[in-house]
Amino acid sequence: MASYQPLTSENHEEAADTLHTPRYSLEESEDSQLIYSSKRDYAELEVDDSSAPEEALLRQDPVDESPSILRLPTDGGSIFESFVNMANSIVGAGIIGLPFAFKEAGLWTGVILLIGLTIVVDWTVRLLIFNGKLASQTTYIDLMDFAFGRPGRIAISIFSFIFAFGAMCAYCVIIGDTIPHVIRSLVPTIDKIPVLWIFSNRRICITFFTVTVSWPLSMYRDISKLAKTSALALSAIFVIIITVLIEGPKMPAEIRGAPIDPLNFINNEVFQAIGVISFAFVCHHNSFLIFGSLRQPSMNRFATVTHISLGVSFVTCMTLGLSGFLVFTDKTTGNILNNFPQDNLLINIARLAFGLNMFTTVPLETFVCREVLEHFFWPNEHFNVKRHVLLTTGLVGAALLISLTTCNLGFVLELTGGFSATALSYILPPACYLKLSGGNLWDRNKLRHWLCMVFGFVVMVLSTFHSIQKAFSGDDTQTQCDL
Repeated sequence: MASYQPLTSENHEEAADTLHTPRYSLEESEDSQLIYSSKRDYAELEVDDSSAPEEALLRQDPVDESPSILRLPTDGGSIFESFVNMANSIVGAGIIGLPFAFKEAGLWTGVILLIGLTIVVDWTVRLLIFNGKLASQTTYIDLMDFAFGRPGRIAISIFSFIFAFGAMCAYCVIIGDTIPHVIRSLVPTIDKIPVLWIFSNRRICITFFTVTVSWPLSMYRDISKLAKTSALALSAIFVIIITVLIEGPKMPAEIRGAPIDPLNFINNEVFQAIGVISFAFVCHHNSFLIFGSLRQPSMNRFATVTHISLGVSFVTCMTLGLSGFLVFTDKTTGNILNNFPQDNLLINIARLAFGLNMFTTVPLETFVCREVLEHFFWPNEHFNVKRHVLLTTGLVGAALLISLTTCNLGFVLELTGGFSATALSYILPPACYLKLSGGNLWDRNKLRHWLCMVFGFVVMVLSTFHSIQKAFSGDDTQTQCDL
């Protein structure tokens, strides 16, 4: 039987596109061939010993012809389809807080940060997939386990859980920021209507829709049942961008913020701003899925997907960030829609689309949290209905309780992005490469990996510290909920 050994960083470029599959060197090829599998990277099959590895890929004799088990490199989605999936992963609900990030960092620093972080994320996403090829792993958690053992599995589980759970809390807050405003605009006298008045109250509204819609949907075991909602999510984001662009310049002077000082280059909350931007841009947890679904999944093709996705996301985020911040400046809130009047028709349409999308987005993040817990604490146990229900209820209930204690979306984005998104994006990918690549750790070619890790650690510590300090010191200007 053949054995396979990961290629080193010195010769990976030559093998990158030879087979358009994860890179391996063949030590013995007398009695085996390789096929690409959707459940494992490769399966070994007996073939004629005269077959070359490249030819074997074209002359497969699969044991099981079921398309649910085996997939050829020529199967899968196009570059455009993979681009849509990655762009949808990036341009999510976190984009709503980007004008707030510009307020924290300052106009010019905000622009520089958005450009710089886009470049860094583009690099670390591709680096993560390359690490997976070096280690012959197809998931982030398996990669960390391979590179660092149990400590690596613990680290990635913690950061993934916190990121997904923080997103759950943020999305529940968004429900309270959007739906009550829409209902009040449709029925101005709803406060006086028996029973229906509950829908004008922020906390009751969050509780009602979370318990009656998000919680039951979270009970699904199969995430694909909610996958079709991604089109609605992307549509809601573009509705928000268009409405902010149209309605922002129409706002009266009393709603607008103070004029921007062109000489004010940087503000004192720049590290929190990095956390908010990182929350919006992190897509590393989906990168392996996107790479695996790509037709002929080579590094060059995936790089094309990454460059296009990050480029489009950058333009989208910059457009919303600038259009919101330039109007409201120092009054910009964590949810830019909260800066607009309650009776604005177009903004209420955006609020409705965004709020309804959150009903199905919360279950998606619940699925991630539950899977992390299941794989970490019960990796070898069969499905248990009682455990499934208890975990789901506990996760949704905890996120609900936290969202009822705050209406400051900016704080949730700062804390979640500053602590977990920075680790997933800037610390763990270069750390894996340094561990797997071998050779001298202080080699000149590895300088950028060290710089990225140091940057991630500094941002994670300072952003988390300042976010918590601001929340407990009373310096936060958004301490009272509107409803």
